Amino acid sequence: MREGGRQHPRRQLLRTIEGVKGSVELEIGIVPRLEYGAVKPWISSYPDGVFTALGGHTGLVVSGTIPLIIGPDHDLTGVLRVDQRESYVLSIEFARPETVDEGPGDVADRKELQRRIEETVAWWERWSDKIDRQASDSEIRSAIVLKALSNAPTGAFVAAPTTSLPEAVGGERNWDYRYSWVRDSVFSVEALADLGCEAEAEGFRRFIERSAAGSAAELQLMYGVGGETRLDEVHLDDLEGYRQSRPVRVGNSAYRQTQLDVYGYLVDLAWSWQLRGRTPSNHYWEFLVDLVDTVCARWEEPDKGIWEIRGEPEHFVHSKVMCWAAVDRGIRLAEAAAKTDPVERWRTVREDIRAAIERRGYDTERGIFVRSFESEALDAALLLLPVFGFVRWDDPRMMRTASAIHTELGAGHLVRRYLTGDGLEGSEGAFLACSFWLARCYARQGRVEEAKEVFELTASTSNDLGLFSEEAELETGASLGNFPQALSHLAHLTAMRAIRDAGNRRP
Repeated sequence: MREGGRQHPRRQLLRTIEGVKGSVELEIGIVPRLEYGAVKPWISSYPDGVFTALGGHTGLVVSGTIPLIIGPDHDLTGVLRVDQRESYVLSIEFARPETVDEGPGDVADRKELQRRIEETVAWWERWSDKIDRQASDSEIRSAIVLKALSNAPTGAFVAAPTTSLPEAVGGERNWDYRYSWVRDSVFSVEALADLGCEAEAEGFRRFIERSAAGSAAELQLMYGVGGETRLDEVHLDDLEGYRQSRPVRVGNSAYRQTQLDVYGYLVDLAWSWQLRGRTPSNHYWEFLVDLVDTVCARWEEPDKGIWEIRGEPEHFVHSKVMCWAAVDRGIRLAEAAAKTDPVERWRTVREDIRAAIERRGYDTERGIFVRSFESEALDAALLLLPVFGFVRWDDPRMMRTASAIHTELGAGHLVRRYLTGDGLEGSEGAFLACSFWLARCYARQGRVEEAKEVFELTASTSNDLGLFSEEAELETGASLGNFPQALSHLAHLTAMRAIRDAGNRRP
């Protein structure tokens, strides 16, 4: 069996040290801790500088050209002097513990490890070459981040590769984001498809249909990267958390929530795919009909919304608009395929949803859309309303809503999600995706200078590698939340595209 690639990926970390100029002495330390730090592994040494570290259901094989010894605290240590033009390589590879408990077996030598590094670099270069030639370096970086957050064997996208990095240091807003949210994943694949990377969209479509067993009744708002459906939340009370931010969570109980917007995102993805010449198969069409019929039956229910509040359900305007989008895209798909049976019934529901939103989700005195029915509060998710055609970008109601969000939810040019209670203690920082959404909205409205101001300040919150976190601290701009965050990177992509389009548009 050939290792490597989508079907049989190597579960391996490779690191190189290269001497560029002069010389430097380095202290090397490898401190494996398993089961979230609870298990100090049993470390054994073998010839040619190979080690195994075993504990619980995890096995690691450590190899390479760096001289190491077993340290006193279940670790590996070494001192290395690197001179100009010298290079060293380190490999840490996952293995089932029962396969290496009597020895590591065949271990790749230096030449093979170097070949694997070169193979990986070449693969990423080929993938990056698919990206639209107009894309800037920062767009390419965000696209690479999104691709790196995908699981090649299954097609899933994770929201972030980390858990429990706090949205407010010392507080309880610490979540496990190592899962595939339907909504975020749809955003990701559409952003990548717009850059010319279409294979990811097809992989995610298959992942969702497979994970939901082809049934709207079985659809969850999020899954494990392998399609796992039970994501029960556990608090690791023996861990102090990042900067004493507790609890540390494994799992995310939000998977049980009702979030009606996910139906709209899935049907909209199918419509986007139709526009690219990919008509749904008969089997997938049955799944889509099931999704739209479910929306028709449930759109009047309250839900937990896009931000997964842990308080009482509400009639969120964003959720209602996505219900409208699910029905609207279902009608368009049916008309494109000349399928007439459900269309008249769906048209009636589509108009009912629109009428309810415009009557109960709109503040006539201020002339703006609001967070939820009969509310006066605002929500940055309202910036997504034009994305799905519920209103035009330059509709006066949307122009006023964008300005109100900037004024009421803004902190400088950064934007918070909302200011209302959500069932949790404390507050949070500015949400970077929302800030990029505002920049995109301004650009699509022709307010290009305002768009650039918002975009440039938001983009400045990245680290030195161009990576974005989930949020930024209002006072300092420091990173908050899980990192790197897919939603921030895809919003960065769509904002850049909107500003470039606005700059190319004739008056």
